[in-house]
Amino acid sequence: MTPMTTSWIVFACVFAGALLGMLLRRILPRHHLSEDSKDIVKLGMGLIATMAALVLALLIASAESSHDTQSKGVTEMAADFILLDRTLTRYGPETKEMRSLIPVTVAAILDQTWMGDAYRSENLDRALGAGAEPFYQKMRHLEPRDDFQRAVYAQALQIGMELGQKRSLLLEETGGSIPAPFLVMLVFWLALIFASFGLFAPTNSTVIAILFACALSVAGAIFLILELDRPFQGLLQISNTPLRDALMYLDK
Repeated sequence: MTPMTTSWIVFACVFAGALLGMLLRRILPRHHLSEDSKDIVKLGMGLIATMAALVLALLIASAESSHDTQSKGVTEMAADFILLDRTLTRYGPETKEMRSLIPVTVAAILDQTWMGDAYRSENLDRALGAGAEPFYQKMRHLEPRDDFQRAVYAQALQIGMELGQKRSLLLEETGGSIPAPFLVMLVFWLALIFASFGLFAPTNSTVIAILFACALSVAGAIFLILELDRPFQGLLQISNTPLRDALMYLDK
């Protein structure tokens, strides 16, 4: 389910809660709406609002942490590609053919991974895997002639392993970090809070418009959180600038 669809569902649930509260105001006996009842409802809704705020903060922190982690992973991957190219350059001219595979792999990642809403985690795996296999085959055919080349060879292998680890981490983290039960419970609490608003609010167009705007704002906040949790898609996707900069350097 896309963040836009989810946010509209959230809006519908929250605003329906406010309308349900207005309906209950009309059908409940008057003594149910006394000042004592209002005080108890305010206390209960205050408790629910506090829990909702805590869960909302938790969801924001989780989505932001996931977004920052994957953004850092992409930046580190771009730096590793440049470092690998420099390392192979130090090894000698016999690595020229291997070095030509690096910009091809980076270009494949850019083309297959950043495709708007068409992003799929297997695209990243396919792009890196296609370049890794021939690269390692050529690495196995290298024969270091002295201690310097052996050290450079070991460093290049280490960088290649780190790239593989970063690929695995990115693939594991693309599933999203927001647990669905937390989101469902948060929407339920928000609907209850809006129901309490409607229960004691006068029924007129101004109040309905304000509740509509508030419900829309809540849905918008949920939308932004879910967008933040999709680092390779949507409005808040991770920038591919580090990899593009790396590709420009590698093409020189």
